[in-house]
Amino acid sequence: MTSLEWDLLRRWPDVEAPELVAVDAADRLILDEAADAGLLSTGRRVSVIGDDYGALTLGAVTAQGLGAGVIRVHQDALSGERALAANAARAGVDPAGFRSYPSLSPEVVEGADVVLLKLPRSLEALDDIARLIARHADPEVRVIAGGRLKHMSHSMNDVLGRDFETVEASLARQKARVLRASGPRPGVTAAGHQRARIEEAGLWNCAVGGVFSGARLDIGTRVLLDRMRDIAAATAPSSTVVDLGCGTGLLAVAAARALPDARVIATDQSAAAVASAGLTAEANGMADRIEVLRADAGDALADASADLVLLNPPFHVGGTVHTAIASKLFAAAARILAPGGRLVAVWNSGLGYRRELERVVGPTAQLARTPKFTLTESLRR
Repeated sequence: MTSLEWDLLRRWPDVEAPELVAVDAADRLILDEAADAGLLSTGRRVSVIGDDYGALTLGAVTAQGLGAGVIRVHQDALSGERALAANAARAGVDPAGFRSYPSLSPEVVEGADVVLLKLPRSLEALDDIARLIARHADPEVRVIAGGRLKHMSHSMNDVLGRDFETVEASLARQKARVLRASGPRPGVTAAGHQRARIEEAGLWNCAVGGVFSGARLDIGTRVLLDRMRDIAAATAPSSTVVDLGCGTGLLAVAAARALPDARVIATDQSAAAVASAGLTAEANGMADRIEVLRADAGDALADASADLVLLNPPFHVGGTVHTAIASKLFAAAARILAPGGRLVAVWNSGLGYRRELERVVGPTAQLARTPKFTLTESLRR
């Protein structure tokens, strides 16, 4: 479809491993479908949403050629934005051909007549995206949305069908498929957010589409929340507390409530998580107490700047079960913590992280254990 050399693209600065790829069959199929339909010709107003590491964006820029309009891009992960920029330089693609938007805002798709979409695994996230496109893109917009078969369901057709008159599925190729959507329905309403009362914690939890567990309380976070009073009792009142990989920000809110004189920072590389954490802080009357930062593994925070780090790390990378993200976050916590600071982490017991925590952070003790999860405290050397 294009002259772009796929082998040049990397996941960096996201985690890399032989089994983790920067370009997959869905990326190639989306671009081929769009090109075959004449949707990547010069003059088309193209937006890209959900590009993992830049394959869709760079493929579209290359297909359109010099002098085409600027392609607008939204990637939820900050590491994805950075990988796009790095891959553009690596592949010799002029970065003036695209512009990244950190939030999923109307500006991403305003007036677009082509949207290339890497399907999110969350139906709630897909609903948010479909509503945005239907409300703000050109009425003649064509959406080419693709993913790996193992992550797709017929419910995705239904979600798109609520906002578009026509939804068609392609034939599968190399275990990938695309959905073609067109004809935005009139009167589509703006996406809202989920909000749930976590009674055992006495807190509200808010989530926009795509955040892990939504507004529900996931069982790992529950284990840490149950011990928050004890954790706070062992923490100096004026400490700096970081909720690392904050998700909806529930741990940050609980820490701010338990430590009213502390500085509390919630940070995540996901734009959806950052938006959710801001909503959760506001819903609990903590908007003025909690700093919410979009950063990759807390890289916006200074070395040795925190006294307490709270962490519930993911155990997967995209759709692949993998420990690399947890390892990256353990190393980040070690960097952020001041000597004598503590990392309180909850993790799936079967992953056996204690030895790694001892090596990367410092002496580690078990605080609690359930049939599925282990809660540990590691002291920074």
